[in-house]
Amino acid sequence: MPTESRNLRVVAVVVAFNRKDLLVESLSALALQTRPCDAIVVVDNASTDGSGAAALAVAPKIDLVTLDRNTGGAGGFATGIARALAAHNADWVWLMDDDTIPTPTALDELLHMAIADDESGQASIVVAGSRVVWHDGTDHPMNTPRENPFASRREAARARELGGLAVRSSSFVSMLIRASRIREVGLPIADYFIWNDDFEYSVRLIRGHRGIFVPASVVVHKTKVLGSTDADPGARFFYEVRNKVWLMRFSRGLSVYEKLVYSASTLRRWMRTVRNSKEPEVLVRERKRGWHEGWTTRPRRNADVLAGFGSVSDQVREVESRGRS
Repeated sequence: MPTESRNLRVVAVVVAFNRKDLLVESLSALALQTRPCDAIVVVDNASTDGSGAAALAVAPKIDLVTLDRNTGGAGGFATGIARALAAHNADWVWLMDDDTIPTPTALDELLHMAIADDESGQASIVVAGSRVVWHDGTDHPMNTPRENPFASRREAARARELGGLAVRSSSFVSMLIRASRIREVGLPIADYFIWNDDFEYSVRLIRGHRGIFVPASVVVHKTKVLGSTDADPGARFFYEVRNKVWLMRFSRGLSVYEKLVYSASTLRRWMRTVRNSKEPEVLVRERKRGWHEGWTTRPRRNADVLAGFGSVSDQVREVESRGRS
């Protein structure tokens, strides 16, 4: 392990909800990393299947944060990141869902590329994302990276030289984040609950800095089906619509021009999703409800959404007080 990598504290954050067997598999894979994690935070989002006990049985040294209500992926990651910074003094935070199974060199490859230019004087890489595959080894369409269309020629060329790809956003399925940048911008927006939370957070982190996709870092995303972002979401379409409206209205992660570009592509995807649905009336109803709430409300503060968790809530407030989220 290179000296510069060895001297950095990397804390993994795994958010869990009622997928006990997959959580155990994920933690077992984390234990096999060629570059070990310095700490592992597991946020149990009010699971009812014994996920927390199973996690401690397979990995007794983890820092288990047990919440008494489900805060969704957004709240879980906000809580876990705050814990990683406040309790474990992380230099880098590695995020993943409980159905994410990292291959042994996943962290080593991410960190190696993320710090490659730290002494060069170039803008820092603040986010690095893994290649995400399904059970059969095919690239997972839900987590397929897209090259940053707004990257400078220099940034794009340097990413390719490193063996990666310059990206504008990344996924919580396996995202490595520089802690100093977290302290600048704050945490994910917990009130998103699910969907678009990782997009909003990653574009906020990357704006003015660099994000990179690392194909040599591979994780397996063990979803039940090999679906893409326009797969039929049913009633959960509400969160997609509301959160995307919130993002375009309030997020500091995108420029005005970027919001116009992403809004156009979003509207096209919504139309395609409804058209291909087996129950389009459900999606039309939830799109209307999400659209209304997106335009008539705004996300609550993380301190309010994540109140009532004792010291965990205090850690959220501590990190948020330094950021601008």
